Amino acid sequence: MKNSAQNERESSIYKGIIPKNPVIFMYFVSKPFLKYAIPTLLLTTFAQICASTSPYILKLLIDSLASSQGKEELLSGILKWGTGYVLVLSLMFLGWRLSGFTGVRWLVYSKAYSFQTLYDYLSQHSHSYFANRFAGAIANKVSHASDGADDLIEQFTWHYYTSSLGLIGTGILLFITNTLLGIIFVALVVTVLLLNIVLVRRRHPLTVAYSKSSSVLRGQGVDLVTNMLATKQFSRVGFEHNRLAQYIKDRTTKDFKRDISQEWGLVINNTIVAFAFVLILVFSYLGVASGTMTAGDVVLVLTLMADTAYSLIFIGNMLNGFIRTYGEIEEGLDEVLVPYEIIDIPTALKLKTAQGEIVWNDVMFEYGKNRVFDQFNLTIKEGERVGLVGSSGAGKTTFVSLLLRQPDITSGKIVIDGQDISQVTQDSLREAIAVVPQEPMLFHRSIKENIAYGNPLATDSEIREVAKKAQAHEFIMALEKGYDTLVGERGVKLSGGQKQRVAIARAMLKDAPILILDEATSALDSESEVEIQKALHLLMEGKTVIAIAHRLSTLREMDRILVLDKGKIIEDGTHTQLVEKEGLYARLWKHQAGGFLVE
Repeated sequence: MKNSAQNERESSIYKGIIPKNPVIFMYFVSKPFLKYAIPTLLLTTFAQICASTSPYILKLLIDSLASSQGKEELLSGILKWGTGYVLVLSLMFLGWRLSGFTGVRWLVYSKAYSFQTLYDYLSQHSHSYFANRFAGAIANKVSHASDGADDLIEQFTWHYYTSSLGLIGTGILLFITNTLLGIIFVALVVTVLLLNIVLVRRRHPLTVAYSKSSSVLRGQGVDLVTNMLATKQFSRVGFEHNRLAQYIKDRTTKDFKRDISQEWGLVINNTIVAFAFVLILVFSYLGVASGTMTAGDVVLVLTLMADTAYSLIFIGNMLNGFIRTYGEIEEGLDEVLVPYEIIDIPTALKLKTAQGEIVWNDVMFEYGKNRVFDQFNLTIKEGERVGLVGSSGAGKTTFVSLLLRQPDITSGKIVIDGQDISQVTQDSLREAIAVVPQEPMLFHRSIKENIAYGNPLATDSEIREVAKKAQAHEFIMALEKGYDTLVGERGVKLSGGQKQRVAIARAMLKDAPILILDEATSALDSESEVEIQKALHLLMEGKTVIAIAHRLSTLREMDRILVLDKGKIIEDGTHTQLVEKEGLYARLWKHQAGGFLVE
């Protein structure tokens, strides 16, 4: 059952290469849905052609009315060109609406695909990646990339692409009407486009600065909300208010600079477009006066200029919107698509374990300039229960992290049941190890879902059974919704002992051959520890156990206790042997004599 669940999880993870270029990423997330994308583009093309054609038919209608000789010819012209005008407008509306129906599918499905792909990639990062970043900021980066790609698709399809087609159509019709007017229009478009490219490039750093400031503010806001309880307990609400105000001020300043720059761009565009329109009107008047242009031609020119005025004036805004969206996608992808620190080798196999024997062979591990382990050797036999003791910085937590392959060792080997853990898949390695941490990691989901995280295929009866063994069933049933009770973010609705018992039940349900207890009782009161010790006794049965504890009383029943100091084993033996040795362990034991539990 477990293997099928693991296979299902692994099959959902995207294994390919995700492009970091925003435009290529837009194509990447659209590629699986080309059956919607291609019809959408064809329909928008058709609708825009109809939109560009309609003013010309209106010109023909006006010219027909102006040149009609008699009522019959007048009615014939109205019927012919009026019907044509209505038909073209109807086809235009039909094209737009059909493009909406296909486009919605393209947008919705590609957005879901981009979210899934990015979160799948994100989930494979190492522990250090998440330790060095705000959780809220990471989620914000994913949203920037995914939502940005969705916005870019929408803007491209119904704004940039169609506006470009409209400008091309306008230019063609103006050239047909009057060559000089066509030349003026082309000169106008080229001037506005080149000028706004320069303006947007100058504005780009302001946009990037605002985007980064906005991400930082969101990250700080999430961090504040997450730690609101500590803020109130230490009466630091005013301090946090002032601190957050500085980030808000920074974002506001950058936002103002960006928007003011944009407004000046609009002023320049308006001036250029207005000047070009005056020229076109003057030459249109001269054309009518000289007889080279008709009244229909003038109506055509005015209609075309009115239709394209928005695109020309706001071309800078469209470019700025493109750059802003492009920058947000780029920033998000740059943050998420960081190369993995720890990767499975191409030939990695799944770890096959039944005994749980662990061997450290000449292991060296360096963290920055700090060498934590140097030629470290250790054998933990099948089913052996080993306690780790030592002062802060002795290497206990690093020991566990290396066993879980959260960082890779610098040299040497860690072997489980004869298999080098660097040669097996990370998922299969961690599938073989159950961890009960000092601070249980609970999701804001029901208690049942949190326990079932150890085995998603477990039945309700199996969940209840492990909860009873973990001494958790009684307090769960006392809750209003029982096993369906939501535990709150990080389990804030439960006490420390309750969270720990849920974590133990989850580990029991996982039923892995190797068990790590990472200071699982250090933060509990004596009464809670007694209850949890009962659960731990059941949990440890038949497993290879590695237990880190500051409360030495919890290690008395270990088969071996290893005393670490600066990454070296300086004492190794049972509780009784180490007390009699009168070394570091004995001194620590005397220091905690009478300790936390009533003996």
